[in-house]
Amino acid sequence: MDYKDLANLIFPNAKDITYYEEKYPERNLPEGAIVTRYAPSPTGFMHIGGLYQGIIAKKVSEQTKGVFFLRVEDTDQKREIENGVTEIINSLEDYGIQADEGVFQNDQEKGNYGPYKQSQRKEIYQSYAKYLIEQGKAYPCFCSPEEIEQIRNKQEAAKIRPGYYGVWAKCRNNTVEQMAEKIKNGESYIIRFKSPGREDKKIRHKDVIKGNVEFPENDQDIVIIKADGLPTYHFAHAVDDHLMHTTHVIRGDEWLSSVPLHLQLFQVLGFKAPKYAHIAPIMKNDNGNKRKLSKRKDPEAAVNYYSEQGIPKEAVNEYLLNIANSTFENWRRANPDKPIKDFDLQLNKMSVSGALFDMVKLLDVSKIVISKMTSEQVYQNALEWANKYDEQLAKILKENKEYSIKVFGIERGNKKPRKDISKWSDVKESISYMYDELFEKDNTEYLYQVINQKEKINKILELYITKYYNPQDDKQTWFDKIKELSGELSYAKEVKEFKANPEKYEAHVGDVSTVLRVALTKRTNTPDMYEIMQVLGKDVIEQRFKKAMQ
Repeated sequence: MDYKDLANLIFPNAKDITYYEEKYPERNLPEGAIVTRYAPSPTGFMHIGGLYQGIIAKKVSEQTKGVFFLRVEDTDQKREIENGVTEIINSLEDYGIQADEGVFQNDQEKGNYGPYKQSQRKEIYQSYAKYLIEQGKAYPCFCSPEEIEQIRNKQEAAKIRPGYYGVWAKCRNNTVEQMAEKIKNGESYIIRFKSPGREDKKIRHKDVIKGNVEFPENDQDIVIIKADGLPTYHFAHAVDDHLMHTTHVIRGDEWLSSVPLHLQLFQVLGFKAPKYAHIAPIMKNDNGNKRKLSKRKDPEAAVNYYSEQGIPKEAVNEYLLNIANSTFENWRRANPDKPIKDFDLQLNKMSVSGALFDMVKLLDVSKIVISKMTSEQVYQNALEWANKYDEQLAKILKENKEYSIKVFGIERGNKKPRKDISKWSDVKESISYMYDELFEKDNTEYLYQVINQKEKINKILELYITKYYNPQDDKQTWFDKIKELSGELSYAKEVKEFKANPEKYEAHVGDVSTVLRVALTKRTNTPDMYEIMQVLGKDVIEQRFKKAMQ
């Protein structure tokens, strides 16, 4: 009996690998085109690091007229969560990351290199495992979990490197006859890779992001096919990236230590290895110490956190590109209105040590993104968010659509648009004074500043509404009238006049404007007051001033 007979005994129905080599030919793409994939496991919520990888993989393929595909690595079925695949697809689509091929909504697939779910590629992996067994490069291992545990305990007691290798690989040197007999006797087994490596030898590798790295060669006889017939991640990714013609594997740097094993698998299988680009994790400043963003400790680690907060996807994408390449900020400054697809992302310019996640910076980016939207876009986005997360706001926006669009139009569309909204969850607080039902429930005190005596405040409000207010006034006339009102009440009509003669005046035109602003909104800081008055209208202004006077 030889290895071929053993392979046929284990995988009697597996096709010859030439079938798959012909079925999945080289891609017809322009020279230099990059083929990347996002290959998550549906075992938990989408992490911001996963989105980061997806954005980068999509971007570099797009730039080179290549292909970006979504492959679902669902071979660890014990850990798979309900709707895990749908969650992944929805998260990517929410952030505008559309795969060219792969798994789509409702279990649909697109592309000539599928199936794109690893659980549906079982027969493919078995063909390649059979191929390795035929060459004596893989073998059945009959060790029980208890025996593996005993080996580990002995290694730990002796303080030596754990694993299944060398003298510890109990089943490695069984004869073909011994293996066949055990199989015929019904003993359970898994398939292990027979590593040709030696731990005392070194391999050198050039990572696209990390540069030159050096590791001990792999000598572990890893499991490639589990007892359920499904592959392990290591084996599946090698077979899939070969057959799908992946040129660049972009993944988190927690996989960097697997490079020796992965390169060895490609070599033994006779495949050309892809280029590896290991992305440093997104870090967080925790009381002066840098650490990885944690699923357990940090709400911002989950992608759905940004949806719940109402941070626009454009802002998140923009910020993640900012983290990815330090050149992005200067590019954005020089090209404030260009779409991010025009930015040329360079993998070799990514941080080796890991960029620091800065929520303040993200919200600043978000303010700029929102400031460039039209009032209709702000209305639609705010309403979409409110429909999910704030019933009261949704009701107000729906019932007052045209009015709300005018509210969002205040200080928008000019050279210096308002930047008071950084996320949709800010909207209600930022515009509440524009709606009577919210303003009337606001128990905040009127925060008058320099002019704060009741009779003086009432005099300003009464005089303004009876003598100076005219809704037909343009902005300059409106402001000139506030100056006249200031002069009539012996306040300085110009700020510079006040500064030149502070002993002559109790206050100036700016302080008078503050009285009007606070009486109208209960706030000292708002967008342009002229525009606010134009939207509120005469009746509301009079009503608010009367209320303030009381």
